[in-house]
Amino acid sequence: MGRAAGGHRLLTGSAARPRGRRPLAQRVARLVCRTITRAPWSWRLLRRPVTRFFDRVAEGWDQRFASDPERLEPLTGALDLLQATPQRVLDVGTGTGAGAMLVAGRWPDAQVTGIDVAPAMIAVARGKTNDSRIQFLVADVATLDPGQGYDLVVLLNMPPFFEHVANLLRPGGHVVVIASRGSTTPFFTPTRTLARGFARHGLETVAAGAAGPGTYYLARRP
Repeated sequence: MGRAAGGHRLLTGSAARPRGRRPLAQRVARLVCRTITRAPWSWRLLRRPVTRFFDRVAEGWDQRFASDPERLEPLTGALDLLQATPQRVLDVGTGTGAGAMLVAGRWPDAQVTGIDVAPAMIAVARGKTNDSRIQFLVADVATLDPGQGYDLVVLLNMPPFFEHVANLLRPGGHVVVIASRGSTTPFFTPTRTLARGFARHGLETVAAGAAGPGTYYLARRP
């Protein structure tokens, strides 16, 4: 753990903590993320209010957040570390599809699936591309059928869902966890927590670092 690509800042723990009191929405999101991470069964109770929230904010989401080019710099930094081209990619909590489309643009032969529990988010994502290699589905990672499994699972500003993600990975597959604003990201999980959580489900840490304003964590199923 701790190896980073050239030009990316190395992380030995969680990102630097911001000063002052966080906004209410950010504190609530952090609580939700911490709760799901520590008690995965709680997602059954939290899914409905989380879905309602993201359905409400889907319109205008890109204008407020996803159009910021720096938001995806940590994802690019993590993908730079992959030595093999993934054939099947899953973007969990895809929102309006920015991460999924970045992956598809990087690897023209990859089949990319973006899932989200919020139908309104998926509707926006579907309206942004007609690329047959990309599909957007209303689906929950906690109940998703792995099918053939995935070579890469992307979690962009998402709770880690350790067990479910591990079950979706093929042997040799990777998971990338991105916090686009580092420790100020509402759905942020510290590096040490990610390493311990994925290790419990058979994954090994490959790298953890920072790129642009955010952080990344990369783990692999042997």
